[in-house]
Amino acid sequence: MSIQKKTKTSLPQKTAKKLRDRIHNQGLKAGDKLPTEPNLMEELSVSRTVLREAIATLKAEGLVEAKQGIGVFVAEPKQDILSSLRKNTQTLTDTIESLELRTAVELEAIALAVARCSPAQEAEIYRCFDAYDKKVHNGENAEQEDFEFHLAIAKATNNQHFIDFLEVLGRRTIPRSRLREEAGLPRDPEIEKSLNNEHKAILDAIENRDTAAAQQAIRVHLNNGSERYRKLMRDIERNRS
Repeated sequence: MSIQKKTKTSLPQKTAKKLRDRIHNQGLKAGDKLPTEPNLMEELSVSRTVLREAIATLKAEGLVEAKQGIGVFVAEPKQDILSSLRKNTQTLTDTIESLELRTAVELEAIALAVARCSPAQEAEIYRCFDAYDKKVHNGENAEQEDFEFHLAIAKATNNQHFIDFLEVLGRRTIPRSRLREEAGLPRDPEIEKSLNNEHKAILDAIENRDTAAAQQAIRVHLNNGSERYRKLMRDIERNRS
């Protein structure tokens, strides 16, 4: 008969939990000060060593911060990467940096899509391409169709994380109409045609199950996007001067 050993929670861990609960239950906010060390030792019935170990645990979690000679305070919550990415793009620099991040991720996504996509998923990529192509030929804004083309590729990876990533980041990297409107610049049909040709190169590589060609096509497409936004930045500056 096997005997399972119970994992004991150490006193510092228990103390850290009590402090964590105190912060949450009392609705303490960033900048609020915790009681002094002697008061906490008395309240929690622990030694200075145990209390300091518990505080160190909460500091490592980013929940509190110690200010020398002043005391221990509830810390500002750390912003995670997804919260940062969810912010609306405000500048062209943000857009270009986001495209650089997308390039790194979509190079792997396109390789997985080539290897894994089902006939139905490939048909959906074609449908999105045709929808974009139709809008371009009608002289209409095709930003939504542009995003949906890339999203269809992310779905063809059969990995939800790629889909989630693109849904968080994708739309903020296709704000060309808004940026042109804000700067008072006319729509450039040639950009839409270039994008259409780039999408076609991606589509052909997926159809041919050519991973290297697909990755090269997505790299060219997104790098060209960065260059187009850099040109747009220069056009806006000239238009303002």
